[in-house]
Amino acid sequence: MAWKTVLLGEAIAHRSEFIEIESESVYSRCRVQTSARGVVLRDRVEGSTIKTKRQQVCRAGEFLVAEIDAKMGGYGVIPDDLNGAIVSSHYFLYEIDEGKLSKSYLDWYSKTPQFFEQVIAQGSTNYAAIRPEAVLGYTIPLPPVDEQHEIVRRLDRIQSYLKDRLSTLEDVDRDTTAMLRNAFSDTVEGAELRPLAEVAPLVRRPVEIELDGEYPELGVRSFGKGTFHKPTLTGAEVGNKRLFEIHQGDLLFNIVFAWEGAIAVPSANDHRRVGSHRFLTCVPRSEMVTAQFLRYYLLSEEGLHKVGKASPGGAGRNRTLGIKSAERITVPVPTIESNGGSTDCARMLRKSGRLGHRQRRTPKR
Repeated sequence: MAWKTVLLGEAIAHRSEFIEIESESVYSRCRVQTSARGVVLRDRVEGSTIKTKRQQVCRAGEFLVAEIDAKMGGYGVIPDDLNGAIVSSHYFLYEIDEGKLSKSYLDWYSKTPQFFEQVIAQGSTNYAAIRPEAVLGYTIPLPPVDEQHEIVRRLDRIQSYLKDRLSTLEDVDRDTTAMLRNAFSDTVEGAELRPLAEVAPLVRRPVEIELDGEYPELGVRSFGKGTFHKPTLTGAEVGNKRLFEIHQGDLLFNIVFAWEGAIAVPSANDHRRVGSHRFLTCVPRSEMVTAQFLRYYLLSEEGLHKVGKASPGGAGRNRTLGIKSAERITVPVPTIESNGGSTDCARMLRKSGRLGHRQRRTPKR
C-alpha cells in the first residue's frame, strides 16, 4: 500500500520560547553538524561568558534546525543527553507529535537526499538562511506509526551491521599499516642515503597552449591523501600560465604544501593531466626504487621532517619547496639484495591504498 505524503507541519510544531541566562549558572550548549550528522555538545560554559542573554532551551526528541547551516545539512533530532542544552535564536526548535510521527523515523528521513533537496530549494541561492515556517512546508512520506517503528528497527540493524564491518576494516587497515611499517623498516635498514636528484630526477614536460585547446588539471591533497581532478581549463582560461604534463608513476609534489604531505603517485586515471609550475614531477630510476617506495618514505615522520626543512616558511600555510632544495633531500636506496623488499613494500602500499579507499566509501551513519 502506498504511503500518503504530508506536510511536515502536520506532525511538528515550531516552538519559540526563550529564557534569560543567569551569570552564576553553568550551561551546556549544543550545535548541529552539517551533512545531517546530528546534534552534538558544543561546550559547557558559565552564564557570565555568554554574550547573548536570551537563549532557547532544547528538549530531548525535538527537531533542531540551524538557520544558517540548514542548507548544508545542519539539522537533527536532539538526543537524550542534550536535554536542557541551550541554543541561540539562530536555531529553530520543533516539537514532534509522536502520535503521528516517530522522532527516529524523522531522524532517518532527514538524512535522505529527498529531504535535503527540499531544504536547499527554499529561498534564494544567494541567501543561505531559511525561515522557521519553511521547515513546516517540507513534505514527508508518512506510513502508520507502527510501520514507522518497523522501518526504524530495520535501518538501525543495517547501521549496526555497517558499523561492525567498518570496525573490522579499520582493524585490518591497522594491521596492514603495522606490517608495512615493519617491512619498510627492514628494507631501509643500513641503506645508503642518496640525493633525490640522483634517485628520481626532476622531469619537466612543458605543454604548448593552444587557444581552443582543453587542459584537464590535476591536484594533490595534503596529508598523503592522493590526487584529485580539477576542472578542465580552456586555452583562453590558461592565458600565460605555464602548464606541465603529469604521467602515471611520477613522484609528484605540490611545492606549496609538500611540507604537510602533498606528495602523491599519479594513477592511470591521472595520466597526461596537467599542473602548473607549482607541481614537480620526478621520475624514479627503476633500477633503484619505485615511486610508491619514495612516497612512503617522504610521508614518514623522518621524510616529512626533511621536506619541511627544505620548505622555507611563508604566509599562512604556504611554505614553498624549492627545486634545488627538493633535489638535495636524501632518501634511502636499498641494496640489490633488498630490492625485492622494496618491491614488496610498494605492492603492500598499493593494497593498503585500495583498502583505505574502500573504507572511506563505507556509509558512516
